[in-house]
Amino acid sequence: MTSVLFSSENVAGDCPGTMFGDLSSSSFAVIVLQEWWGVTDEIRSKAKEIHTKCACVTLIPDLYRGKVTQDYEEAGHWMDTLDWQGAIKDVQGAARFLNSKGINKVGVTGFCMGGALSLATAAHACEISAAAPFYGLPKPGTCDLACIRVPVQAHFGELDTFKGFAAPEDARNLEKLLSDRCDFQLYMYPAGHAFCDPNCHRYNKEQAELAMQRLIQFFTSKLI
Repeated sequence: MTSVLFSSENVAGDCPGTMFGDLSSSSFAVIVLQEWWGVTDEIRSKAKEIHTKCACVTLIPDLYRGKVTQDYEEAGHWMDTLDWQGAIKDVQGAARFLNSKGINKVGVTGFCMGGALSLATAAHACEISAAAPFYGLPKPGTCDLACIRVPVQAHFGELDTFKGFAAPEDARNLEKLLSDRCDFQLYMYPAGHAFCDPNCHRYNKEQAELAMQRLIQFFTSKLI
């Protein structure tokens, strides 16, 4: 695990990040985006797992620039007040940093808020070659998802009750929008929101492991 600092066009300035892997020996990279809690140990664990199983570099941009919380209301406030356009620029900056180090193809994945940002970045940033969002859609007006042309593998819960953000009908609407525009895969799981988070009471170990297997297969096939 290595701490990095890369340039970003975000008005907040350069963005710190956490990186796993060796840039000199990796053919591709995956940017891993945080949930609304910030860059937690769980997100670091996810990034390390993807690095190990994909044999690639992973990079977590710290979109909150050091802020982390376990408080539900505080996390919700941070997500609601996040400069999403600035966060997209942070992710784009992370991809450009990886490109500058010789990484030609960069994927992006994220969970909840990070899932929504994965899609928003795929719509905005030409540096992104594939996206794998987990249970999250950007707010209307944040970006034009119809612009996405890179491969997308989306993961949602059939029991998710977050309507307008991650409910089954939201996932199906995403499928309708993108299925004719890009290489699109949608996986629905018999689970609720945040089913991949061991710290959430809706955690489903079996489905989380299945989703990770699919994600690894997706990135290793689309980015090599």
